[in-house]
Amino acid sequence: MLIRAPGVYRPQADTHLLARAYSEARLPPHSRVVDVCTGTGVLAIEAARYARSVTAVDISRAALASAWLNCRLHRVDVELVYGDFRKALRGRTFDVMVSNPPYVPCPNSGPPRGAARSWDAGPDGRSVIDSLCELAPDMLSDTGTLLLVQSALCGVDTTLALLCAAGFKAAAVARASIPFGPVLRRRAAWLTDTGRIQPGQCDEELVIIRADRTRQ
Repeated sequence: MLIRAPGVYRPQADTHLLARAYSEARLPPHSRVVDVCTGTGVLAIEAARYARSVTAVDISRAALASAWLNCRLHRVDVELVYGDFRKALRGRTFDVMVSNPPYVPCPNSGPPRGAARSWDAGPDGRSVIDSLCELAPDMLSDTGTLLLVQSALCGVDTTLALLCAAGFKAAAVARASIPFGPVLRRRAAWLTDTGRIQPGQCDEELVIIRADRTRQ
């Protein structure tokens, strides 16, 4: 059971795929874990079953309220941090970073508002993913691991290249094809006109990316 305030992202196929990848990742026990863009906190709750400590961050107050209630419902201890992870976690280091970030391409380049903050990520869908790749070297320990989920619509190869350039060994470790949800169905014409999908395409591929810090 999960409590979800209005406007908070509902755990869906991407969340479940990432949770399964986390449980199968064979990460070191007693790690310090951070869940970036936590939403309802479902991934933080999953991590708390294995980790030494878990921190969850979100820019939405409604999301953090939902995560707070869910952590107590499931009787797990999670540190909740409000704010943009780019600033809210500055100077902190973790062993594992897990994230289901916004990754849906959108026609508008301005900051998303309301519930759309859970999925809209600029015209290329990379406004948050690029920041995760950029900050991972500073936020992760010398043996740190990043696990994130994204759509193939926003450039899996780009993510892998950025992480490799930042000193990680990165690979796509799981994939799943799902039908378009309501947001992508509404944007199908724009996605087609801009060459992001093929005419008549009605499904997308979700990809789990794992990046491990390489030993120097």
